[in-house]
Amino acid sequence: MPAIAKVTKEMIIDAAFEIAKEMGAENINARTVSQKLGCSTQPVLYHFKTIEDVRIAAHKKAGEFHISYVTNISGKYERPMLEVGMRHIQFAVEEKNLFRFLFHSNYYTGVSLSDWLTRENFGSLFSILERQAKVDERKAYNIFSQIFLVTHGIASLLANNAMVYDEAYCIKTLSNAYFGAMHLIEEGSLL
Repeated sequence: MPAIAKVTKEMIIDAAFEIAKEMGAENINARTVSQKLGCSTQPVLYHFKTIEDVRIAAHKKAGEFHISYVTNISGKYERPMLEVGMRHIQFAVEEKNLFRFLFHSNYYTGVSLSDWLTRENFGSLFSILERQAKVDERKAYNIFSQIFLVTHGIASLLANNAMVYDEAYCIKTLSNAYFGAMHLIEEGSLL
C-alpha cells in the first residue's frame, strides 16, 4: 500500500489562497480547503486552531502575491510609478476576488491609513518612487500616499462594479495625481 501524502500547513494556506482567488474568501472553510486538497478536514483543523487562522494566513499570502504582481515592472509605461499604479488597477480588474479579500475585508481593523501606508507594507514601491522622483523617504511617503489613494479609488470601483476598464483614462488620472503631488513637493506644500 503506498504511503499517504502528508498535508502540510503550507499546502493548506495555498489551497485557501486558491479558493479566495477562484471563489472569494467567504468560501474558505474546512470543507472547501479539504476538498481542494483531496483529504479530510482533520489535517486543516490539526494545523490551524480555527478556520479564521487559515483565512489570516491566506490573506498574508494574498498580500505577498499583490506586491509581487504590482512590482512586476515591464517598462510598458513611461514611469515606473505609473506602471505600479496601473498594475494595481489591473490587479483589481483581473483578480477581483483577491482584491476584495485584501482591501474590502476587516483584516486591517484598528490600523490607521498612515500606519498602513508604510515602507514595511510597501517597501519596494517606496524605493521605486525615491529613485524615480529623486526624493527622500519622507517625501516619497507623501507622494506615494497621494497617488495610492487615487489609484486605489479607481481600482475599488472596478473591482466592485461591472464598469469598463479604460486604460487611457486611468493613465491620465494617475499622471495628474503624480505631477500634482510633485508640484506640491516643489512648492513645499506637501511635506
